[in-house]
Formats: sequence, C-alpha cells, structure tokens
Amino acid sequence: MTTMNISLPDALKQFVDSQVATAGYGTSSEYVRQLIRRDQEREQLRNLLLIGAQSAPSGLADDVYFAGLRSGINKPLAGSE
Repeated sequence: MTTMNISLPDALKQFVDSQVATAGYGTSSEYVRQLIRRDQEREQLRNLLLIGAQSAPSGLADDVYFAGLRSGINKPLAGSE
C-alpha cells in the first residue's frame, strides 16, 4: 500500500476526526478511502447514465414492462432450487 500525505484546514481536519469518531471508522485513512470509493462509484454510475442517455430507446417503460420485471424477481434462479 502506498502512503499519501494531505494537508487540511483545521475545520476539515476536525470534521474528519468527528466522522472517524462517530461513523465507525478506525482511522482517518479508512474514512478517506471510503470517500474515494464512493466517488469512483459515483463516476461509474454517471458514465453508465450518460451511455444510457445516448442509446436508442428499447421500448416503452409502462405498467406491463414493470409487471414483467416484478414477476422475474419472484422466479427462482435456474439451478438454485
């Protein structure tokens, strides 16, 4: 694992310390790693949304479409019985 040092204003350092103390993180490094992971996930989601927005519509998302999705959720997976 590589080490990275960052400088924070006092107010941000106090906020990080507070988050570590109250949100169950063991260290400030754990907290920062989690923030970076969330940002990566946000960026991946944004990219997927942009790809979806640029794609051609595949069909109408109406009551019938969502009923089909719901019925698929209730079916057991093949081989899991």
